[in-house]
Amino acid sequence: MSTDQRPAALRMHHHAFVVRDQERTRQFYEDVLGLPLVATWCEVENVRGKEREYCHTFFALADDSALAFFQFADPQDHDELACSAPQSLNHIALAVDADMQATLIARLDAAGAGHRVVEHGYCRSLYVVDPDGLTVEFTVDAPDVATINETRRADAHAELARWLGGDRRPNNDLRELRRADQPVTG
Repeated sequence: MSTDQRPAALRMHHHAFVVRDQERTRQFYEDVLGLPLVATWCEVENVRGKEREYCHTFFALADDSALAFFQFADPQDHDELACSAPQSLNHIALAVDADMQATLIARLDAAGAGHRVVEHGYCRSLYVVDPDGLTVEFTVDAPDVATINETRRADAHAELARWLGGDRRPNNDLRELRRADQPVTG
């Protein structure tokens, strides 16, 4: 980090993914999850050395950032540009409060969409996989998140160096302290 300790970026603007079917994507993100479609851009542009036709949609988050999705007219463009590792850990995590996490679980249940909840100790995460295989995480911070963040910020470099040096002991003792059946509030 720079010497003035400010992050280089103000906030996330958008996080973009390649999808096969914009309408299926719209139904999932807008109708099931409740993220409104706020922009659709239809483009023809040189992308990575080839003229490509695509539709680019944006679904709003409360902080005015967005999740964005590309659908290419040529299916070969999708195959070339989409992340296709089926067991990838790649995902986006979005902050929600406990009430919204419960609402999302109810919406997913009503839509017959699979999901899982994991208690990490420092947060409780709801994971869902969208129609194109993208994992989206909805995270509720622990009530004492400020203290937790202060602790991890203070030892972040030392812990990374320790792990890279071969000491692979876990440093998350919070996972044991909080059970998945005890919802995090905050």
